[in-house]
Amino acid sequence: MQGRCGPRVGGAITRLAPKTSRRGQAGLPDPRARGPRYADKMAAAAVDSAMEVVPALPEEAAPEVAGLSCLVNLPGEVLEYILCCGSLTAADIGRVSSTCRRLRELCQSSGKVWKEQFRVRWPSLMKHYSPTDYVNWLEEYKVRQKAGLEARKIVASFSKRFFSEHVPCNGFSDIENLEGPEIFFEDELVCILNMEGRKALTWKYYAKKILYYLRQQKILNNLKAFLQQPDDYESYLEGAVYIDQYCNPLSDISLKDIQAQIDSIVELVCKTLRGINSRHPSLAFKAGESSMIMEIELQSQVLDAMNYVLYDQLKFKGNRMDYYNALNLYMHQVLIRRTGIPISMSLLYLTIARQLGVPLEPVNFPSHFLLRWCQGAEGATLDIFDYIYIDAFGKGKQLTVKECEYLIGQHVTAALYGVVNVKKVLQRMVGNLLSLGKREGIDQSYQLLRDSLDLYLAMYPDQVQLLLLQARLYFHLGIWPEKVLDILQHIQTLDPGQHGAVGYLVQHTLEHIERKKEEVGVEVKLRSDEKHRDVCYSIGLIMKHKRYGYNCVIYGWDPTCMMGHEWIRNMNVHSLPHGHHQPFYNVLVEDGSCRYAAQGPLLPQPEPYASCCQLSSDWPLSMPIKFL
Repeated sequence: MQGRCGPRVGGAITRLAPKTSRRGQAGLPDPRARGPRYADKMAAAAVDSAMEVVPALPEEAAPEVAGLSCLVNLPGEVLEYILCCGSLTAADIGRVSSTCRRLRELCQSSGKVWKEQFRVRWPSLMKHYSPTDYVNWLEEYKVRQKAGLEARKIVASFSKRFFSEHVPCNGFSDIENLEGPEIFFEDELVCILNMEGRKALTWKYYAKKILYYLRQQKILNNLKAFLQQPDDYESYLEGAVYIDQYCNPLSDISLKDIQAQIDSIVELVCKTLRGINSRHPSLAFKAGESSMIMEIELQSQVLDAMNYVLYDQLKFKGNRMDYYNALNLYMHQVLIRRTGIPISMSLLYLTIARQLGVPLEPVNFPSHFLLRWCQGAEGATLDIFDYIYIDAFGKGKQLTVKECEYLIGQHVTAALYGVVNVKKVLQRMVGNLLSLGKREGIDQSYQLLRDSLDLYLAMYPDQVQLLLLQARLYFHLGIWPEKVLDILQHIQTLDPGQHGAVGYLVQHTLEHIERKKEEVGVEVKLRSDEKHRDVCYSIGLIMKHKRYGYNCVIYGWDPTCMMGHEWIRNMNVHSLPHGHHQPFYNVLVEDGSCRYAAQGPLLPQPEPYASCCQLSSDWPLSMPIKFL
């Protein structure tokens, strides 16, 4: 064996991984002479050259070496094993395929060699391929490599284009216009985020923003298509997963994975059910079947087994201690933490029951989401008293109509015991998230409020009050003024009676846009100036707000508050020590929002804060500081 590249042969292969630069070999430069980005380009060049038409040496041209068998005379399986050993790079395979006809055929694009190269380089992408699919793995490798280089180029450009402002709506157009599979660009962004330690912090910050945007756009489109399904399409779990994914776009959440976890719970229920009734028809159901059992006694056996597995064996329970936590509404978190609120626990219970043949239905009961279980004869005229109501939050307790009223402490009309469709269920879930987002207050990121508004308006795009709330939120955060104008124009079309509120926001948004256009240069302010003697902190410092708890980085300052009287009054600045007669700082918070904070509540971080709000050590000190 010769180094890391397998057996050595006389004339066929002298060295697959040269220790010195050999530019004449496969036309490749030496990657060790440059940085990692240059190495990526070198690998791409090697891949491009791998299948070019080159004169293949005849097999007899490789002379025998005394004491060694010729490499090309080894069995094909052995050669393939060597080429797939994991030690060879794409550049090595490119060189191997250029030596002789036999090795070139072994490196054919649809074979195992390039598939192994693809798998080793990007293992997370393999889940997107079926074993039965025919794939040109060399071409796939080249497309993924090109997508990675393009993604890195765009990420690098963001720090130059948007270092002093929030990324505008049209800032992502370059990514949207890229050719090639979207999953390749997402994978490259994930690779950037997973780079070791505190390296390339600027790239990580913008990669996170781009990935967040790309995934949310895709999920929102999927949700809109899902909502167009016929009313009899009742995949409550799928809709709940879309909401989960949209609010957690950087997490690896998929319907397939969540369904697999639920299937494992179903298997445990079947095991328990087998002990109750070994001939129960639910035990014969295959995965994906949707048969329903009509006998009440058999349905009751399923529910008893479910209650034992969920609440006694797996210890699922309603989260009474931390009820107002958004995690209680995310299905992947409900399965991980084994706790939730009534609506999320009910969706889990409903999904398991239907897979086992029990036709439960969702009930949009006020203050406490329930399920109903029909006790009447099939085809008969039914009223609310012909159902038992199941409280999945309360360990599957079965309730009568009167007990439901006791549960919430009030009498309700019969209409509120009716079944609701998927859209109404999702509306209630998003409504809960919207309420939680409003509870965050000014000390939080508003990200949950922004996400829940997006989801609600995707389902009900003409809700004037929510559109107005969205416009006010963007205006308050100082982001996307062009989008604010579009929203306000839509509101004016829907409800001309909102002219007063709309006119105020339009005027101030246009002023904001004009101010941005007039900014032709950066005002230079020196802390050494006598009139700036009260300014304690410099640009680039990482700070913590001692009242609201957020971490941020300073990118500008004023010796006193430069905002208008209305802003000072609305933000209650006069209640601060020294009021508006103190330095104020432009800070970028870790969630990406820009804020204007007084000096008094800001404290320097004693240690570097490991988040995206960090300055890159790669920036020369002589340059204007770029903030994250």
